[in-house]
Amino acid sequence: MANPTIAAIDVGSTKVCTIVAEVTSHQELRILGVGVGPSAGLTRGMVDNIHAAIEAIASSVERAERASGTRILSAHVGIAGPHVSSMNSRGIVAIADPRHPITEQDVQRALESARIVNVPNNREVIHVVPRFYVVDGQDHVVDPSGMFGSRLDVETHVVTSSAAAMHNLVQCVEGAGVRVESMVLEPLASAEAVVDDEELHQGVVLIDIGGGTTDIGIYVNGAVVHTAVLPIGGLHMTRDLVVALRVPQPSAEYAKREHGHAIPSMVEEDDELELDAFGSDGKKAVSRRLMAEVLQARSEELLEMALAEVRRGAEPEMLSAGVVITGGAAALPGIDYLAEEVLGLPARIGRPRHLAGLSDILNDPAYATSVGLLRWSLKEQAIMFRSTPGPAAPLGGLFKKVAHLMRVVLPQ
Repeated sequence: MANPTIAAIDVGSTKVCTIVAEVTSHQELRILGVGVGPSAGLTRGMVDNIHAAIEAIASSVERAERASGTRILSAHVGIAGPHVSSMNSRGIVAIADPRHPITEQDVQRALESARIVNVPNNREVIHVVPRFYVVDGQDHVVDPSGMFGSRLDVETHVVTSSAAAMHNLVQCVEGAGVRVESMVLEPLASAEAVVDDEELHQGVVLIDIGGGTTDIGIYVNGAVVHTAVLPIGGLHMTRDLVVALRVPQPSAEYAKREHGHAIPSMVEEDDELELDAFGSDGKKAVSRRLMAEVLQARSEELLEMALAEVRRGAEPEMLSAGVVITGGAAALPGIDYLAEEVLGLPARIGRPRHLAGLSDILNDPAYATSVGLLRWSLKEQAIMFRSTPGPAAPLGGLFKKVAHLMRVVLPQ
């Protein structure tokens, strides 16, 4: 019998990445295909042009299908953006008969109790992630199933999203003919790919610097305590270079990727490079030291915003493992040293690891979320609260169903 396959789609501000993987008998991932294409129709993690977004997603999905030789019928999709917010909530239930052990149904009731939070009508709950359980006052229980007690408490991390922003993203993915298996908050997914268990237990901050947003995840004692999405990312660094150097955006992006640095003192003062530029000459010589100063200023601003979120979520003294920086902008040389200076914590660059198959391209911080979505789906049954099925889809969803059906019946 063939091993089951799963797919993930990371719809970012700069790229759309679709990954297809096979789940081996040892619950490990073997990458079958990767499809990466330029993003369109999204700004800071939010859809602003549905038709352009559908085309970008469909192109990425098609590339992954060709690489893997399989049809992608459903996928786990990452979500981020300034519209995402989080809070910690406590659920409490009584055990009907203390003479019998706690069951999975009791655990689900406790999670459902924690889910009852004051959420405005225009927002929806994405995750109710259990942090730890309390059984009759016994704190920090990892799994209460099978234990005895008369009262079960659960501390959870609740993530909510703008309903409109989430439905727009779902419409784009399903418009490309792929059913959305689940929506996953991107910093939670990224942590699955690049953060070690030891770091999670000793306290760690994940900073995923994408194109339009920066995702923050703070973990203490192995559990998430705070998540946030900042409306700033690598594209802002590029735009700063466009303004400072007066060069086109493609030229500024090239300069940032190939010759950028976050620490000016590590760049030779007289080191220059020639870039395409505005004006009659079409070319200009640019100082790398000046570039580094521009990139340092924006990187420091971003890291100071991250520090504010760290202080909001936990005491920095509790974060012994420091900071793991990932995402496309983590490739900027020196950003880990700058993070150590600004945050006052040890820092390293996080790359996806422990992958088999076509994994060479994925050994890059830019693909942390994509790989993490796959890893999250593997453990989703154990740690993610599944709500009861909603009402039947309205007639307006018929076209999405037809698009999905066509992918099933049409030949490759």
